[in-house]
Amino acid sequence: MRAVIQRVTQAEVWSENQLLGKINRGLVILIGIEANDNQEDINWLVHKIKNLRIFNDENGKMNLSLLDITGDALIISQFTLHAKTKKGHRPSYIKAAKPEIAQPLYEAFVKKFKENFKQKLATGKFGAMMDIHLINHGPVTIIIDTKNKS
Repeated sequence: MRAVIQRVTQAEVWSENQLLGKINRGLVILIGIEANDNQEDINWLVHKIKNLRIFNDENGKMNLSLLDITGDALIISQFTLHAKTKKGHRPSYIKAAKPEIAQPLYEAFVKKFKENFKQKLATGKFGAMMDIHLINHGPVTIIIDTKNKS
């Protein structure tokens, strides 16, 4: 499971001219799922993201987590995070899980993230073409892969 996390002051996701979700200060979390991902990957990644200290404290140092600032979260599935680009010019998505595997894992990730999360949580629509509008604050963008924990 691979995540691209962006610290934002605001963000929203649209599909077919419909607003699917909108957040204020917090994180946009793009999730890419592989066929061999499982609940252990979900548990580890949710814990890591919620506690990632990438928000500034009173001294301007990145020392606070999403939970510390009571920030919002917007979670969006994005299979293209597993693009292989070594050969040619057309990316290969062979490592990305097929929808029948990825969708239940994505939904389990969202469900796990909701646990003990009292702030606003919004999501995109699995498998849909979406437009994401965000203001990346910093900019801060972090990539985390559960297959590369050490």
